[in-house]
Amino acid sequence: MRSYSARSQRRTLSLSRPRGIMAVLFCLCAASLAAAALGPIDTSAPALAGGTVVSAAPPGPFFQDFKPPFPTTGWWVGYAAAPSQNSVVAGPFPYMSSALDTGINFGISNTRTFDGTSIIQTTELDWEASYVENPNTHTSHKATAWDTQTVTVKYFTSSGAGFTTYLVPGSPYMTFNYNAATILLNSKNGNILSINGTTVTATPVKVTGTKFTVTVPGGTYVLYSLGGSISLTATTTAIKGTATFTGVIRLARLTAETTSQAVLDQYSANYPTSVALDYTFAGDSATMSFTWNVVGSAANLLHLSWPHHRKRLVNPTLVAGLSYLGTKGYMKPVQGNVWKLAYALPTIDWLPPRAPQASCTQQIIQALEYEIAHLTVAVPGDFYYWGKAFQATARLALIAEHMGRQDLIPAVVSILEQSFAYWTKTGQTTHAAYETAWGGVVDGAGASDPNIDFGNGYYNDHHFHYGYMLHGAAVIARYDAAWWTANKKTITAFARDIGNPSSADPYFTIARCKDWFAGHSWASGIANGGGSRDQESTGEAINGYYGLILFADILGNQDVKNWARLLWATEVDGAQTYWHLYPNANDPDTPYPEAGLRALTTIGNVMDYQAGAWLFWGAQRSEIAAIQILPVTPINEGLYDTAWLTGVWSYVSGELVDPTVGDEWKAVIEMAYGEISPQTAFARSTNITAWGGTTSQAYLIYHLATRKNSGGGNICTAGLANPAGTFVIRAPNGKLVTSSSAAPQLVANGATGTPFTLAYMPGGGSILNAATNQFVTADPNGAAPLSAARAVASAWETFKIAQQADGTYVIQAAVNSQYATLDSTGELVNNGASLASATKFTLVAS
Repeated sequence: MRSYSARSQRRTLSLSRPRGIMAVLFCLCAASLAAAALGPIDTSAPALAGGTVVSAAPPGPFFQDFKPPFPTTGWWVGYAAAPSQNSVVAGPFPYMSSALDTGINFGISNTRTFDGTSIIQTTELDWEASYVENPNTHTSHKATAWDTQTVTVKYFTSSGAGFTTYLVPGSPYMTFNYNAATILLNSKNGNILSINGTTVTATPVKVTGTKFTVTVPGGTYVLYSLGGSISLTATTTAIKGTATFTGVIRLARLTAETTSQAVLDQYSANYPTSVALDYTFAGDSATMSFTWNVVGSAANLLHLSWPHHRKRLVNPTLVAGLSYLGTKGYMKPVQGNVWKLAYALPTIDWLPPRAPQASCTQQIIQALEYEIAHLTVAVPGDFYYWGKAFQATARLALIAEHMGRQDLIPAVVSILEQSFAYWTKTGQTTHAAYETAWGGVVDGAGASDPNIDFGNGYYNDHHFHYGYMLHGAAVIARYDAAWWTANKKTITAFARDIGNPSSADPYFTIARCKDWFAGHSWASGIANGGGSRDQESTGEAINGYYGLILFADILGNQDVKNWARLLWATEVDGAQTYWHLYPNANDPDTPYPEAGLRALTTIGNVMDYQAGAWLFWGAQRSEIAAIQILPVTPINEGLYDTAWLTGVWSYVSGELVDPTVGDEWKAVIEMAYGEISPQTAFARSTNITAWGGTTSQAYLIYHLATRKNSGGGNICTAGLANPAGTFVIRAPNGKLVTSSSAAPQLVANGATGTPFTLAYMPGGGSILNAATNQFVTADPNGAAPLSAARAVASAWETFKIAQQADGTYVIQAAVNSQYATLDSTGELVNNGASLASATKFTLVAS
């Protein structure tokens, strides 16, 4: 067993050396604290075709003593992000805060509401911690250190007076270390009501001691002085020191438990200043540890845990009598400065651990051959949609390998290589560049426009985007070693952007999107001043780390692969804890005590102050569920747990049979349901004719064919294939269907019919006018007649032609699931709502 350390990105001002040297020195120091340190993937300057760009929203003077790279996605980025460094952030939990020129504003939400869709923690800021001498300028506060969870902020004057605050998620106290400064605590949420039991009126109240109980409209806070007795004066608006002070004060809000003050009193003398993240791997298990650096008694540190911590903590010492209800449930205290959390690591990488069932082989091969023959080169217009297509295409090569069809692989790899080549060409409108103000790979055009590529240039969604990229690139490298050698540096830059494990990388922050204390990633970057964090697509977050696993496998670095597996495992655990809802589970430690919210089956978006069954871009149940599922990959057997999938299947059942709901959502839900019943999923999937950007018919059938199939029996059943060949079509009126270049509409009005060639397509088949070489297309609204007017067949040109008991055929348009009928002029219109309303045609071989 080896031990690795992702030591913090903490920097100290005493190391006044260039950025690169400082990182190396820090890495060496970190290595001495663990058995072995996991070094960087690479340290060279990224060399991308788009060169370098500078963000239109660079960090302000918050980082005035440092050089990039800087965190872009963490809970506290709002302290640093443009334009004003003044966003309210939900943290350090259980607090909300903002770092203003005038001081640190903070408070704990007293109001949690459920509106039928979401639980919302209303923003509340009760106090502003400052000092009388504060110059209140934009440059008089700054970061002095940070790590993978915490940040240290200093407020200062030119003489050195001021205070330092250690903002540590999980601490029930806010801690302020004063240096020759006069304490100033401004009430931000209404008048101060009392101090030490004395009502505060227009007459100031003077108090002296080391502990003070202060009531404001937001609740009752206890203030502790760890630097000896202090004298304070309280008015209705502020508490001030009567003299300058050097020492530590701490504030904590009492909770509903009658014992909360006694608990806070007992542990108030021990405060954390930072945290080290460490991990050890033993086979397919990992133990992750948080070790807080503590002033006082480390063994008696009081620190709050979320529900996901308590699932994974190894032998914790839990403390009763204090809890805070936050966005993701109750935060409850644990004693001690070292937490060890146990995780099972994924064992699946490239292919499912089972061979495809023979009942599906013919259909898989038929769809695979068709899809590969019809591949086209995807030209990047962005990272996101291009990446989805890139990964979906790459999976076809892996399916071909698993099906024993190595002859099909070169065509797939060639298409992938041609598509990826656009990222290595200079002068492209869509291009990757290294952004220098924060430090990271971005969509170059997006560095000055947050509306491009979902804000990629503002560091939104990087794990979504680059996971698709890494996945597809790893597949190419699996089959083409020379290509990997030529493109390794470019691909590695994307891996470093989302998966850098070490502070010794001078160009990238550690695991950009991961919030190690929150237990999952955030998709939000620096847009909108770095305000509230959110993540909608847990499926794509998980896929980001799956792509990193495959990249590490190609890299041949087991250390990096284990690191990627840990990123994956923690992301899955976060999704199952905070996005998957279990309405009937009797779990006293549920993140969501509201039964009405749990009844919604799946969270769509977790924000740092809100969580609910909604999305920014869609409201259908299938959309809310599917975005937590896609893309379906072999490794996700570890994501789709039975209880949640069962609930999802019931939750979306009405939409699965609704023709107005997009097949792309139905496809991924049905693929995931294969973990429970691949037979049911296959039967339902026979109605799918469009698969969206992350899958295809070949992939859907293949995925179902490789499920565990605990019930036994054939997974796939023989489908009723469309007839194949060239035919003329006779309508019940005795007329033959015609279509010409001049009049492409299909109309039953001729004595001599137009020959139509019927051929296989995934989900049905195509109808080609053999005379004009145009494919028949259907109107999605079912108003205009069928028309032979398309040079290429796709979704609107897909039809199911099913033979009836009397030997006739009905034609069903995939675009709206409506059957072809004859109107009064004999035109064929796809507007028949049921089989009974369908016109029956006769096919005559031509």
